Amino acid sequence: MNAQALLNMLRQRWPNSASSESRERLTLELEPNSLIAAVRLLNSEGAWLSGIIAEEMPSGMALGYPFLPAEGPPWIELRVIAHGASTPSVASICFGADWQEREIEDLFELRFVGHPLLGDFVLHNEEWPEGMAPMRRAFDVHHAFPRHENPLYRPPKIVHAPGAFTMTVGPVYSDVVEAAQFQLETIGEEIISTRPRFFYKYRGLEKLAEKQDAWRAVLLAERLNGTSAVAHALACTAALETIGGCQPTPRARRLRVVAAELERLRSHTATIAAICKSTGLSVPTNHAYTLLESLLRLSGEYFGHRYLFGFVVPGGVSLDLADADLLALTRCATDAAAVLARLGEGLSFDNSFLDRIEEVGIIAADEASRHGLLGPVGRASARAGMDLRRRAPYADYASLPPHEITENEGDGYARLRVFLAEAAESARLIAQATATMLEGPIATAWQPAAGCALGWSEAPAGAAVQWLRLDADGRVARWRILPPAFVNWHAFHLAAENFAFQDFPITLATVGLSVAEADR
Repeated sequence: MNAQALLNMLRQRWPNSASSESRERLTLELEPNSLIAAVRLLNSEGAWLSGIIAEEMPSGMALGYPFLPAEGPPWIELRVIAHGASTPSVASICFGADWQEREIEDLFELRFVGHPLLGDFVLHNEEWPEGMAPMRRAFDVHHAFPRHENPLYRPPKIVHAPGAFTMTVGPVYSDVVEAAQFQLETIGEEIISTRPRFFYKYRGLEKLAEKQDAWRAVLLAERLNGTSAVAHALACTAALETIGGCQPTPRARRLRVVAAELERLRSHTATIAAICKSTGLSVPTNHAYTLLESLLRLSGEYFGHRYLFGFVVPGGVSLDLADADLLALTRCATDAAAVLARLGEGLSFDNSFLDRIEEVGIIAADEASRHGLLGPVGRASARAGMDLRRRAPYADYASLPPHEITENEGDGYARLRVFLAEAAESARLIAQATATMLEGPIATAWQPAAGCALGWSEAPAGAAVQWLRLDADGRVARWRILPPAFVNWHAFHLAAENFAFQDFPITLATVGLSVAEADR
């Protein structure tokens, strides 16, 4: 069912509710007591809830629930004003809302009635005093709050049996791994319960962006996770371009595809290298990391930055590439995909490698659907139809649709195969985009204006959605970031549980997720 039909169905059910329509979304304002029924209706029709947007308004705390219909945009956003300090929880209907509600409760002091587990999520009790609500308007980011320390923090136990014990992994690691803690419980060698604990480096980027010039949101978006700078910049600029009423030029849209797919190729190469490293295969690891470095240098040579910072700007892109440069870039990307293909073929015949990764870290298809898994992790568990390049095309993906790659097993080996196949697909898309490159300018004039809009992209890890409101001066009034890592970490415990302790680091590598992206 398309968006307009869904909105008409909602209007018939709640005829007295106000609604509005724009190019990218249809909005319906509801009373809180109607929210659960409306969410249940959209969920039953296959619409995907991308997250929850909390915004402090003069009339109270406003909550937006943007759904993407199965047939694609426009989005349908349910909007309610919470009465007092509480609102109904929808986590029992859309399980993916579980962490969304916990996050908002911590940052806004808004209680979700019916949620079984609130508190001590973003703001760790041993570090943050109660009642801080750092995302409220009254919270001053320039004023230091009293230091708060509670050294008596102990992880809660779920497994209570003779011989049961808890092993904590993290939050401190070697190498470049960000801070995260995993609480593993067992009564033997098999992990029975896994609970991740993030936000040791909560940066408050949404708060830092408030009252800043709109272009600074793009700068911050690129730094959510350096390995997905283009994807997050695309989502942010799409929202800004909708608000400003401008469309990027055809050449800019096509160049955005080239940069996004180069980023995906490089990101998947890094994940494949980490998988090889986790299984102790030094030669494939070195080959993969050498290839990763060559892709970083390729990005720096042709786009001016190893991680492609600054390339995507509101209205288009910041620099052009000559035909000879596009040809050379395409050749290098194609060669890189060929190297990965040979590496993957070699791994498929390595029994010691397969013993460590095959039928390990399984996420069943029904659980992947229930948790709303995104990106390669979801597609490895047979979750199709969630690639936003196809479901909600942006940039120039309507003209260059990618092939959607899925596997059914849901284990670490299925995830590896998806990463390998998607890397090859990225090289193919780069070649197709450069072979049919469109002529013309690379940017159009963009001016900030008052308003709000959604923007989205398909990051290497999955669907990335951002929501922006600009005030009358063109400054950021509210910015909501809904990254794929936050969604997928919610289901990571499924892959780790019921497998041995020694499988944990390998399973961790096969999901290819960023902690920094979740810790925004």
